[in-house]
Amino acid sequence: MEILRQAMAVAAVLALLGGSLWWLRRRGFAAVVRPRRGGRLLKTLERLPLGPQHALHLVRVGDRVLVVGCAPGGCTLLADVGHEASGELLQ
Repeated sequence: MEILRQAMAVAAVLALLGGSLWWLRRRGFAAVVRPRRGGRLLKTLERLPLGPQHALHLVRVGDRVLVVGCAPGGCTLLADVGHEASGELLQ
């Protein structure tokens, strides 16, 4: 009898989570991000080492191209190249 009660509790929690996700998607607060046919959404286009622990990265995220600086203290977004330049950079 205890196992049935636990199974019903787990089913109720899963139903609440599913209902919450459905409600959030319907309201536009949650979206499913699907990769394109090519596969991945994130791609490193180029890396320029500046020193032993510093580098610049040119990264494509979806249809945007970003310049990111990386150092031992972390990474920083330096520039958002935008949509227009992404086609020029790949050719």
